Amino acid sequence: MDIISLFIFCAVVSGISIHSAIYVMHNLSIVDCSSEKHKLHDVNTPFVGGVGVLVALCIAFSLLALGYSETLQKWLVLGLCSIIIFVTGFIDDSIKLSYKSRFIIQTIVACLMVLVGGVVLTDLGGLLWGQPLQLAGWFAIAFTIFAVIGGINAVNMIDGLDGLSGSISLSSLLLIGIAALINEDHHNLVVIVALAGGVVGFLYHNLRYASKRYARVFLGDNGSMLLGFILAWLLVDLSQKPNPAITPVTAIWLFSIPLLDTLTVMLRRISLGQSPFMPDRYHLHHLFQKSGFFVTEITYTITFLHLLLGAIGLTGLYLGIPEFIMLLGFILVFLGYFGLTMKPWRFVSLLRHLRVIILGTRLGLAPIASCSTFYGNYDAKDCEILAKRVNEELEHDTNFSIRIFEQSSVRPDWGKRFAITLNLWLAKEDCASEAKLQQYIASLQQRLGEQRGIQLRRLMARDKDFDLRAYSSGSAFGESLNVSRRGLGAQALAFEVTCRV
Repeated sequence: MDIISLFIFCAVVSGISIHSAIYVMHNLSIVDCSSEKHKLHDVNTPFVGGVGVLVALCIAFSLLALGYSETLQKWLVLGLCSIIIFVTGFIDDSIKLSYKSRFIIQTIVACLMVLVGGVVLTDLGGLLWGQPLQLAGWFAIAFTIFAVIGGINAVNMIDGLDGLSGSISLSSLLLIGIAALINEDHHNLVVIVALAGGVVGFLYHNLRYASKRYARVFLGDNGSMLLGFILAWLLVDLSQKPNPAITPVTAIWLFSIPLLDTLTVMLRRISLGQSPFMPDRYHLHHLFQKSGFFVTEITYTITFLHLLLGAIGLTGLYLGIPEFIMLLGFILVFLGYFGLTMKPWRFVSLLRHLRVIILGTRLGLAPIASCSTFYGNYDAKDCEILAKRVNEELEHDTNFSIRIFEQSSVRPDWGKRFAITLNLWLAKEDCASEAKLQQYIASLQQRLGEQRGIQLRRLMARDKDFDLRAYSSGSAFGESLNVSRRGLGAQALAFEVTCRV
């Protein structure tokens, strides 16, 4: 079977498998419930995206077992590890395992990969000013296990928006596939192409587009952990002798966004005196959300950045740029990214301005299902003026987002009418008590009223699901339930914005 036929076949089988799994999960009521207070999605959604990925991998394993019997043990180990990771993730999605249990299982899987599968990092390439950096013995084993566990959880931690982790994984697979094809590594190419087909089958059900405004399925821990593990396996295997397709430093570029995001978030937490494993809402996609970008815009933008960085890595490889120079380049990228996101509010403000420059002042409408009763009844121009007033007043010291809702017109000849809302994410000191919160609201309303002629009408009461103090505990190697990919996290207040008479 040629690679194009394999890709199409795996994509179709993956899509059908996920469609069937969605039906089964709904019947068994094993879904991510929208009725829970901390959820943002509007329908009960199954978390079985990993089913399509696993089925595609099984197809690849069958082909490898039949066509490459000399490496049968290696592929059997990969298959066994994939099943263990998938089952662990599915159980975690269903009943929530402790982070210690997940960590132990991930360590066991990484040990199987290294000790039985023979996939281990022993050569880190010419990182010492052109001199090879070699690892040996238990140090090589420990370093590989650490890298694999990190890769599994890095992909899991970026699974925060519909289509994001799937699109980033597909981008990495595309670039890795190019390297494997050029190097004529047919063994790994089979896995890469089949896995890419499985991810495409998942994205068909998960990505948002014109005729499908909401995901029909989530990737879940079963899918994100599985993708993270397979990517870690491939990057290690392709970068080691006797016939490496990439250098170890190239592997870093091909895994850039998950790696940059995870390291930056953890270092920021440490710099603030917090546990590096305490969950928060300062991942890259969260910052894009807070700056007013829509889900599809965020997914495409971050995926493009990931592709760009990966392409830089491959270009450096094929142009023969020294490995220590490529490592230095990645460190500079990391330092720049860390510097930008170390002060999230400034980065959010920068993103808001970039969005206006790139996309103009086009009004983005929130889903009609999200609408409640609004007083505002403005035309597009008035909404734009109100949004600019709020942005000019708050952009330097407040973490906020603005949303525009289309209203049902009272009179057809009035044309489209809109309402505008303001969502605020508060600092802990601003909501330490109910008195402090009321003081903050009063001060904000007075400030906007006096400076900009704006009135704020509060839309929702504060309860424990919006309380920052409820998010003080977390878990290692993944986000806790309270701040999951669909949680409101630290968003504490929502107002309708109207013009003072």
